[in-house]
Amino acid sequence: MSYTSENLAELNVLMLFNLSTSQEGIKIHHTAEPTVIAAAQRLFDKGFTTQADGGYLTSLGNTAAEHAQSLFIMLNADSEVH
Repeated sequence: MSYTSENLAELNVLMLFNLSTSQEGIKIHHTAEPTVIAAAQRLFDKGFTTQADGGYLTSLGNTAAEHAQSLFIMLNADSEVH
């Protein structure tokens, strides 16, 4: 089992959200890469965001973004921590 390119694109979109506030959303412009536009649409279809072009995170989306961002931090942590 491994991440698909679509999963990775969705994770990258989730990484764009500022988790320190719920008052800040994102906007994926029509000039963005097609893979980013498609990822934003899939996140909306899954109920993670409030708009097909980003918007705000739903409760489910906030949880997913927290996990995505935490995993990113863990994977990129200094290798001295064991």
